[in-house]
Amino acid sequence: GERLAIMGPSGSGKSTLLAILGVLEEPSAGSVTLDGVDPFAKTPAERAAFRNRRIGFVFQEHHLLAGCSALDNVLVPALAHGSVTPELVARGRRLLDHVGLAHRVDHRPGELSGGERQRVAIARALVLSPRLVLADEPTGQLDSATSLAITELLVNLTDEAGGMLVVVTHADSVAQRVGHVRKLVDGRLGP
Repeated sequence: GERLAIMGPSGSGKSTLLAILGVLEEPSAGSVTLDGVDPFAKTPAERAAFRNRRIGFVFQEHHLLAGCSALDNVLVPALAHGSVTPELVARGRRLLDHVGLAHRVDHRPGELSGGERQRVAIARALVLSPRLVLADEPTGQLDSATSLAITELLVNLTDEAGGMLVVVTHADSVAQRVGHVRKLVDGRLGP
């Protein structure tokens, strides 16, 4: 249930750290465990299933599928998980309602503002109730008011789900709202 903001200069390793925590990139040394499980000890297929089920991602570039509705984009992790159940569709709709987009469920990304697309990405990251949510500059391209609103949503929805949140950001206001702040400099995470 803890939250962590990571700040640091460009090239310090912030995105690499998130890729390792997100089981996208294998560490060159050390180990990573989530709930006592080392995902890198698993086969690639098992690792992918572990990542899909236990880790949610929110990126600066929302990576929504242009031809799909907001609801369909939210449900993409469920498709990768195996099936879209009526319960997951209902959860996707509730999450879109939570992020203020109940009236936009059928809209495609091109019909949504930047802030709305990022809210869809947040709902997508949370649809499978992951233990860990990783956000890489989730508000980097948004104005300050929208940035704070997106950060508030991310923090509140992750807290409601009882998950952990790690946010990489350059924005002090975002880092302070997330909570605990650590600096990453030259590949070293400091206080």
